[in-house]
Amino acid sequence: MAAGLPRLAPPAVFDWLLEPDQPAIQYRTLREVLGRDARDPDVVAARDRIATVGWAADILSERAPEGWWVDGESLYRPKYLATNWKLLVLADLGLTRAHPAVELSARLWMDRFAGRDGGFGGSPGSAGHLCINGNTARALVQFGFDEDPRVRSAYEWLVRSASPLGGWSCFGRGRNLDSWEGLSAFAVYPRDRWTGPMRDAVARGAEFFLERRLLQQGTRYPPWYRLHYPVHYYYDVLVGLDVLTALGYGADPRLEDALGVLQRRRRSDGRWNLDAAHPDVGGAVARWFESHPKQRPTPWSLESPGRPSKMITLRALTVLRRVRDARAQGPRGPGVPRTTGRARSSRRVRSTN
Repeated sequence: MAAGLPRLAPPAVFDWLLEPDQPAIQYRTLREVLGRDARDPDVVAARDRIATVGWAADILSERAPEGWWVDGESLYRPKYLATNWKLLVLADLGLTRAHPAVELSARLWMDRFAGRDGGFGGSPGSAGHLCINGNTARALVQFGFDEDPRVRSAYEWLVRSASPLGGWSCFGRGRNLDSWEGLSAFAVYPRDRWTGPMRDAVARGAEFFLERRLLQQGTRYPPWYRLHYPVHYYYDVLVGLDVLTALGYGADPRLEDALGVLQRRRRSDGRWNLDAAHPDVGGAVARWFESHPKQRPTPWSLESPGRPSKMITLRALTVLRRVRDARAQGPRGPGVPRTTGRARSSRRVRSTN
């Protein structure tokens, strides 16, 4: 396994990631970290096993024949067990609409979440919502629905809802680093589909994050320094690095503080732990859940917090691979995404969506 590996981790780490028990991790490691071609026999073999072995197979086994999880009426609640959340994870695990179950469930998701204003919301006919719209659009593109008119409409909604100063706001309470979902949707959207306004929105949004070095907004918030998965709609340093490097900003020196945090979170054996299934819910959000107990989320995770995580390690190594490659290519000018195509706010808002 060690031959030809990029110098990003000890060979034992790659052996661990390439174990056949989790073909989704095996597939993504081959493609995103080792740079194997999609037609490589090892890549094809891993991809073809994603739906039948490991985490994706377990999630699919809980799905109702009609295409939903847990509740056929609400695809959003209960958090984080309902259809919305399971589809977000399946998209990250590499499944596409080529699998009949994904095709059916994703179409049900689009039908239910399509908003009256062109964005995706959490229920039929609702208004688009940044976190829901960004997450849904990203996953649908990962599934292979980038040509669907409703997906295109969701991206146009993101452009309309972006702040002219850069970045987005959840619930209209000020731009903040927690509102990362819009940029994440563009990180997976085919660049040949980007319009001029889309490029401008991405450039301004990226600058909002880079100005704040992905972590510097308001007082220090500990959950941003922990690594968690599933991501849901929460933010942390790895979320920011994943999105910005996927958009092509891996050579930007303003990533250094965040990269330093990521490297310090690394174990001595070259792996990363899962720090939490999702960050602690405290402050105003905790008080809101006290008065709305039925809305309180149910923690759900693929791996055990406090233990080495294949998903976190994969994502961290993917970030480091992008940074290494971007720096090798040299600068391309300010605000120009490498693979793509302002006023500072001190407010931080915890999302309760």
